[in-house]
Amino acid sequence: MTVQEEYPARYYAQYDHTAAQPAPVKGWFDVWGMSDLSSIPAASDLVALTEVQWNARTPTGLGVQDGAIVSYDPPQPTLAMQAKSALVQAQATTWAKFGSLGQTVTAAWVTYQKALSAIADGSDTTSTVLPTPPS
Repeated sequence: MTVQEEYPARYYAQYDHTAAQPAPVKGWFDVWGMSDLSSIPAASDLVALTEVQWNARTPTGLGVQDGAIVSYDPPQPTLAMQAKSALVQAQATTWAKFGSLGQTVTAAWVTYQKALSAIADGSDTTSTVLPTPPS
């Protein structure tokens, strides 16, 4: 079977079929220009693109909905997600500032991390913004 028989369109977009739609585009393929297609999903698992769509593609901001390329704005992270990320950073900071030097972590940093933990695990249901990190 030739490449053109296996992939009737030249250009394709890949997306996560299990994700809520619109789902972000995960990859772009010019299959007719590839010498090895072993790592490319089957054409039926991709979205075929016209040359105009291929030339207009961007690294971000495009998704797939109902088999069509559409504008895509990724969902904003929830406060809990932001807290989890901030907690990782706070833990790294406290280790660098205190733990790695054999010093005791200050009460302000402990309080800050506990507040982030409560937001991250859902036990704090009233906060609407992250606490300000200690200076």
